[in-house]
Amino acid sequence: MDREANTFKHVYFKELGRFVKPGDVLVLNETRVIPARLYARKIPTGGKVEILLLRRQDETAWEALVGGKRLAVRKRLQLEGGPVAQVEAVLDGSRRLIRFEDPVEPFLEQIGHVPLPPYIHEPLLNSERYQTIYARKKGSAAAPTAGLHFTESLMASLQGSGVRFAYVTLHVGLDTFAPVTEEFPELHKIHQEWCQVDSATSEMINEAHRMGKRIIAVGTTSVRVLETAAGYRKGNEIIGTFEGFTGLFILPGYSFRAVDAMITNFHLPRSTLIMLVSAFAGKDRIMSSYEVAKQVGYRFYSFGDAMLIL
Repeated sequence: MDREANTFKHVYFKELGRFVKPGDVLVLNETRVIPARLYARKIPTGGKVEILLLRRQDETAWEALVGGKRLAVRKRLQLEGGPVAQVEAVLDGSRRLIRFEDPVEPFLEQIGHVPLPPYIHEPLLNSERYQTIYARKKGSAAAPTAGLHFTESLMASLQGSGVRFAYVTLHVGLDTFAPVTEEFPELHKIHQEWCQVDSATSEMINEAHRMGKRIIAVGTTSVRVLETAAGYRKGNEIIGTFEGFTGLFILPGYSFRAVDAMITNFHLPRSTLIMLVSAFAGKDRIMSSYEVAKQVGYRFYSFGDAMLIL
């Protein structure tokens, strides 16, 4: 999509090099999905419980979604193949603060399951299909799926042509995909996610901007990181370094400070994600592009197709 010309082109993702220029920076979220879905049984009754880890609070405590009845404070749980846990606090809805007797991370590769989106009904034979090829920092409950399109050969080709890659981190929570049910979207409660922009990344991006090159965010998560970091800029920078939680909710009317272009998949209606891309490209233009995508048979959601918005 070319916003200025108000035009669409249909190309293969491997042709991305036609649309980026030497010196442009592609910003990638290098978070890695953890096998965060766990199974447990209540002590002493043996009732089944499903736990989906969302966010680590300290060495042994996690905010989690839990499936099961009567999971009140002090209820003890025995993980299948892992340590004993206890409900420390009842949060909103099915959220609980769970404290494990021992750190649970060492057990995840053996007993955890990758939390695939609910519309994927079959387990993946290879769980790496739900990881980007540059995923390095463990912590997400869901993949930053715009990055799933990249291959080693494409990245090598882009680098060979002078395109630069910068890496940020945002650990994706499932709230990213929660539908907006309020009549007025600004009343929607967006949960915070941990993110980081280090000094090497901020220096590369600021240098590219000074040279008149474009900052191209790969995925809405990279957009949120960059726009959060824009709040910590100094002098003539467009972003600063940042590490911490972001609750940035980007709606139409938002003024982008760091992102010149973005790559994004096609998103669900009434999601914070479609609102973000509508803020970037204009609601009417996005709705028109989605109609075009449906007409030509593009696939939506996590394993679907992508759009480059220039």
